[in-house]
Amino acid sequence: MIREKIAPHTPAREDGTVTPGRPQGPGRPQGPGRPRNRARHRTPPPRRPRDGVQLLVLALGFVMASLDTGIMNVAANDLRARLGLTMSGLTWVVDGYVLAFAALLLLAGSLAKRFGARRVYLVGLAVFTVASLLGAVAPNGAVLVAARFIQGAGAALFMPSSLSLLMHAFPEPARRAKILGIWSAVVSTSVGLAPTLGGVLVGTLGWRSIFLVNLPVGLAGLLLTRRVIAAVPARRSALGGSGHVLGLLALGALSYALIEGPGRGWSAPYVLGAFAVAAVALAGFLVRERAARTPVLPVSLFADRSFTAANVVGFLFNFAFYGALFVLGLFLQGARGASPVTAGLQMLPAVLVLPFGNMLYARFGPRIGDRTALTASLALSTAGYVLLFLILGPGLPYWVLAVVLAVANLGSGVSSPAMTGVLMAAAGREHADIGSATLNANRQIGSLVGIAGMGAVLTGAGGGYQGAACAFALTAGALAVAVVVGRTGIRTRT
Repeated sequence: MIREKIAPHTPAREDGTVTPGRPQGPGRPQGPGRPRNRARHRTPPPRRPRDGVQLLVLALGFVMASLDTGIMNVAANDLRARLGLTMSGLTWVVDGYVLAFAALLLLAGSLAKRFGARRVYLVGLAVFTVASLLGAVAPNGAVLVAARFIQGAGAALFMPSSLSLLMHAFPEPARRAKILGIWSAVVSTSVGLAPTLGGVLVGTLGWRSIFLVNLPVGLAGLLLTRRVIAAVPARRSALGGSGHVLGLLALGALSYALIEGPGRGWSAPYVLGAFAVAAVALAGFLVRERAARTPVLPVSLFADRSFTAANVVGFLFNFAFYGALFVLGLFLQGARGASPVTAGLQMLPAVLVLPFGNMLYARFGPRIGDRTALTASLALSTAGYVLLFLILGPGLPYWVLAVVLAVANLGSGVSSPAMTGVLMAAAGREHADIGSATLNANRQIGSLVGIAGMGAVLTGAGGGYQGAACAFALTAGALAVAVVVGRTGIRTRT
């Protein structure tokens, strides 16, 4: 019996069997043991998607959600007029999105681990897109608020997953660093352009267009993600459902009390009851976190002073920044009589400086340290809003307002990456993911409370210049506290 020799490099069929090859040269007899011409018959490996294509696909959802809040700040005044919304109703439209996003952000991270990041990302995009359609056809404020809640839930699903997919798509450290730099620039630019884009859309096509613009972006993201983004393996992980429910209840009750308090009265039974529910739910959440085997928040990390300080600063920073932006959009249109398009353009100096602040941090942050960069930039922002409170009045020229806002928010552009640096140094590599998720969730809660709180101050002070001045004073106060917390709570090693 003759045994056939099979060359070790002979190609195998998809079913796993090996087929003897053809002769490699002319005039060579065919037969067993002669390998095939691999160059002619080898199946080419699948082409790897280009870096730019993968980055674009994963940025679509993130940019869409980042644009949303900025656009809404300009559209808010038109929404109030067209749908007959009260100040509390308008605040629900803005804060409903932030509430759902903040409350579900940590849960979404756990879902991405358990079911796979790409699957959760696709579900989030689909939910956000459908909710945008619902918002575009909303006949009244109640339906619009419901659509905003659903949008926030969709954003909470796909935003953490998008970062996870980005990390897996670019595993090489050098390449990943380059991609993250481009990613940060794209996100900062989208946030900066959001007010202008919102003003143009509302001024030319009406408020419904701010939701309709999400439909082609969302559909493109759904189709392209399936084609060019590889799936990430799911990992078994606990969800901690009771902790998320208690956190959602606490945030929801607190939001209700802050939003409805100015209209119903702070001593109204529903408002007092909401404060009580928020306090009880928060206490239950803290007790559950201490006793749970799978805490929602990394309780042990809060023993580190720098980690705790970074989270407190993150809350106060978003409270001030997004609360002030909410007030600014209403102030420019309500008190100064700007159209949506003009208001969007006038808000540009306040937001386009953010990428420049990021670049300043990249250049000087490593030299002076994160604590110094953070506290100095927060102090600059504080000084800007104190000055704005002192000089704000009907005779204030626009260019002065623009310069003061630009200087104040240049500090914000430095503060954001600096606080992230402080937190990541405190959390260490082992807890980097959960530490980052905690800071992001905490900052979103700051945005939620800031928008509701600033709306309450604006209403209580009677709106106009006086209301805006009081809101900017509150902004300066929150930033001043953040300076103290950062200076005293962060260790110098960061």
